[in-house]
Amino acid sequence: MTQSTRDQLVQLKTHLGKAVVGQEALLQSLLLALICNGHVLIEGFPGTAKTRTIKALAGLLGARLGRIQFTPDLLPADVTGAEIYEERDGRGELVFEPGPIFNELVLADEINRAPAKVQSALLEAMEERQVTVSGNSRPLPELFMVMATQNPIEHEGTYPLPEAQLDRFLFKLNMGFPDAASEREILRLAQSEEDQPLVSSLQIDRDEIFAARQAIQGITVSETLETYIVDLIMATRQPADWSGPLSHWLAFGASPRASIALHRSARALAWLNGRDHVLPEDIQAVAADVLRHRVTLSYEALADRVSADTVIETLISRVAVG
Repeated sequence: MTQSTRDQLVQLKTHLGKAVVGQEALLQSLLLALICNGHVLIEGFPGTAKTRTIKALAGLLGARLGRIQFTPDLLPADVTGAEIYEERDGRGELVFEPGPIFNELVLADEINRAPAKVQSALLEAMEERQVTVSGNSRPLPELFMVMATQNPIEHEGTYPLPEAQLDRFLFKLNMGFPDAASEREILRLAQSEEDQPLVSSLQIDRDEIFAARQAIQGITVSETLETYIVDLIMATRQPADWSGPLSHWLAFGASPRASIALHRSARALAWLNGRDHVLPEDIQAVAADVLRHRVTLSYEALADRVSADTVIETLISRVAVG
């Protein structure tokens, strides 16, 4: 694989950083998800540039962007599309009208504001990359990524995402407030855009994304590190085998999708950093994004206000490599 592919993806992250200030870690995770052909769930406060991020990414990729504003009265057909009756040449026929899910990048805005019936309309699309309507299955674009958002502070009128849907997100990312220096930069950026909108000269060919996906298949993961990944996941499922707080913080562990996600995203990070093999640090760097939505905390952990990130940090500190 040529260095130019990696260089272009590094440039993609750099140009995203010019449009979305103070979110470097999130932008790297978003890039990893793109390389891994995965979907992301972003939880962040209002005004932290969640929508701006995916719009900027779509612009840099020249990708079709579809936005779905999830509301309590949304219907599954509003997501997937539906067959409508039309008259052509004096004859009536059903014609499929595709919904916004058929775009290449899909923003599922405030996804937890729609009931489970609507959220479930995404399940087949996210896993099988196709949509079935009226018994007919239609493929989605080769470049396809769902970026869903939710607000962590407003719970009235929201519905918890089904576990089956959460598990289909490669990463759950937390989007916090920027620091003071970044906030000043945001002010300057906003002022400059009042005069002229920010336009990037960079345009990434989507073939570079597909080339990167091919490249990470050649990244080596040693047997020791494969065992380490499995040990991390098994520790979430059998916390009683571990002394200390882990034994009573976890109610349910992560699924096999978590093992696959750790393996794939660690390979992507190693490739992005210019290596042909995975290090333990790669696995540890992506563990929180992969696991925070896949582990279910016990009532005791919730009562003690223990976060999923705290559980994952403890997990990494307790499970040894090799």
